[in-house]
Amino acid sequence: MIVRIMGEGQVRLDDSHFVELNKLDDELLAEMESGDEAGFRRTLHALLEAVRRLGSPLPDDALEPSELILPAPDAGLNEVRQMLGDGGLIPG
Repeated sequence: MIVRIMGEGQVRLDDSHFVELNKLDDELLAEMESGDEAGFRRTLHALLEAVRRLGSPLPDDALEPSELILPAPDAGLNEVRQMLGDGGLIPG
């Protein structure tokens, strides 16, 4: 799957990594629902770092369609809330 981190670029992620990413996504969703800004910020950074660590970056000039778009590291709680699907940022 091709994942875009807004403002950074794209990475290719193997589907096997989504179990780990979904755990972080569930934490992020719970922190958003409770209004835990500090927890939200910490978990968002952990989620993005996991995507960077587990994925293979695509070249800057690659024009692959992104199947998943994640917020920039400095995105605010309300901005991320607008990006949420039914089950969080990451489907599944």
